[in-house]
Amino acid sequence: MDHRDDASDLHVGLISGTSADGIDAALVRFEGAHCSLVEGATYPWDRTLRTRLVELGQGGDATSLDELGALDVQVAEAFAQAALQVIAAARVSPREVRSIGSHGQTVRHRPAARHPFTWQLGDGNVIAERTGIDTVADFRRRDVAAGGQGAPLVPAFHAAMLHDAREDRAVLNLGGIANFTLLPAHGDVRGFDTGPANALMDAWCERHHGTPFDAHGAFAASGSVDAGLLERLRAEPWFALPPPKSSGREHFHLAWVASQLTGNERAEDVQATLLELTAATVADALRAHQPRTRRVLACGGGVHNPMLLARIAAHLPGVHVESTQAHGLDPDFVEAMAFAWLAREALAGRPGNVPAVTGARGPRVLGVVYPA
Repeated sequence: MDHRDDASDLHVGLISGTSADGIDAALVRFEGAHCSLVEGATYPWDRTLRTRLVELGQGGDATSLDELGALDVQVAEAFAQAALQVIAAARVSPREVRSIGSHGQTVRHRPAARHPFTWQLGDGNVIAERTGIDTVADFRRRDVAAGGQGAPLVPAFHAAMLHDAREDRAVLNLGGIANFTLLPAHGDVRGFDTGPANALMDAWCERHHGTPFDAHGAFAASGSVDAGLLERLRAEPWFALPPPKSSGREHFHLAWVASQLTGNERAEDVQATLLELTAATVADALRAHQPRTRRVLACGGGVHNPMLLARIAAHLPGVHVESTQAHGLDPDFVEAMAFAWLAREALAGRPGNVPAVTGARGPRVLGVVYPA
């Protein structure tokens, strides 16, 4: 069914990113070409479940098919609960919600393998059954089947909401992995991952501080950049690959960092260096692919790290770096809102990918629909 002409319709978007720091849930109202966040919240994972998901996401193997089957249901149950909670928080009846768009939890992303695949846990059947709401899930695999990277998928939403014909813009998502959506005033939308963002900084902070993230960048600020380590990390061949490209925790993880350490580094210096790695690789990517950009709109958890934003701005003189909040999109829920939008597009039979971004052979309707 095409909802474009509806005066107002409600959809829920759900995502847990590569950092697995919680389930982001967004209840979104669409009115014509515009959307607004009605309610947004992040719901914590069960600690034991999160630990296992992070291990799998970093390249660990499942103990058995039984474990994978159980995790698929556990993730779906958690997502369904998050959807019902965000709907209840908005004082809305589930019957008023047209659909749920569920990204799921990525446990493996191998778009360049001999048999390319991407795998997100969180069975859409379970979500539809528990909520009584039409659910769209499994968004990435159709793009991979069409020869694409399956990521990033959010650029289509960025383009719909944040394009401006007066200036070249770039939307920077600072999630577990950093990625850009390039929105030239005139020309094709492009997008690609630039490398690690919160995933490495969070993991290092958790290992050495016991906290899940570096609040306000204070841990990094207490250290100094190790120039030799930074050079070794930046020599990673993936950074030199041309777009379209995507990555994840299975590539950029603590074992990758450890392989470049001499053993004499202070923990806070490594944290500062990881932050600088993110800032430098973000700036390198923008200069290489849209050098005339004058405005970077940042979203994702990294927006709350003032040191990270300051270092990105320092690497990009003359570019205005600001939060998407200034343009009506809550930076903490842009990705979740995007999956509400992708669900709406799927139900309307409209493509959700941007082939110039993912490398797919053409536009594809993304996601599998699980009717209530």
